[in-house]
Amino acid sequence: MPKRTLDFREELLKDLADPSEAAHYIDAALEDSEEMFLVALRDVAEARQMSKVANAAGVARESIYRMLSATGNPTHTNLVGILKALDLRLSVEAIGMPKAKKLQRSKGRTRIQPSALPVPPSR
Repeated sequence: MPKRTLDFREELLKDLADPSEAAHYIDAALEDSEEMFLVALRDVAEARQMSKVANAAGVARESIYRMLSATGNPTHTNLVGILKALDLRLSVEAIGMPKAKKLQRSKGRTRIQPSALPVPPSR
């Protein structure tokens, strides 16, 4: 008799329960397209139990399903609430710039270590 294996979706949802895995998954989806970002966010919400995410975000469960579909269009407030409920947050980076390697938090401000900044070409 053949060995039984877990369904891909079950394994994915199990992996997405880890915030670090979820962040990488969502980041990769965001690089693909806005629609994939929303679907990936929905996968992470399902991995963390959609009703718990909805309660923490202050949004009806049915509304989250609609917002996080390929054709969804969540408001900024709802998106931030969902991300916060998932222990995630948005960040912004300049296009074409390498990601900063070291960040230091000091008195509520993020400071980039000088070693992480790109060196401008000499003239």
